[in-house]
Amino acid sequence: MSKNKKKADEKATKIPVESPEEHPVENEEVKKLQEELEKKQQELDDTIRLLQRNQADFENFRRRNNSVRAESYENGKRDAVSELLPSLDDFDRIVSNADKADEAWVEGVKLVYRKFTDELKKLGLSEIEAEGKFDPNLHNAVLSEAADGVESETILAVLQKGYRMGDKILRHSMVKVSE
Repeated sequence: MSKNKKKADEKATKIPVESPEEHPVENEEVKKLQEELEKKQQELDDTIRLLQRNQADFENFRRRNNSVRAESYENGKRDAVSELLPSLDDFDRIVSNADKADEAWVEGVKLVYRKFTDELKKLGLSEIEAEGKFDPNLHNAVLSEAADGVESETILAVLQKGYRMGDKILRHSMVKVSE
């Protein structure tokens, strides 16, 4: 290759650098494309924020749902046990009058009573203590009586046991108190 041809090839391959003012149409197209790119980037950012917000809302919903499910289960247990309390009262009466019946029969009833109360305890049922001072949050005073040597509002007798499950009262103790 000759030197002249080499120089001619070099000139042909060089791209002339032009100022932006020389091609105003191309410059406007670049600006439009940049604006469109910024707009699309803003839409993308908005979509990402929306997805993040939706994900956080879903996590909150899931936590709330778990809490409601657990609470519903506990409410169902309380309702079921509440329905069984009259049977428990009947067992209490049978056991308290056991001295009048056949001994083998009484032992059988006591066994069933223990099994029944043990199962209820496993479900979380506990008896409300009804000794000492009257507490209107736990007891329902249905009778009052003057008693010598006893402080006012002291429980004298339990007429019907009260029960709770956890911190929820299923039934208040029915008591007789001193005046």
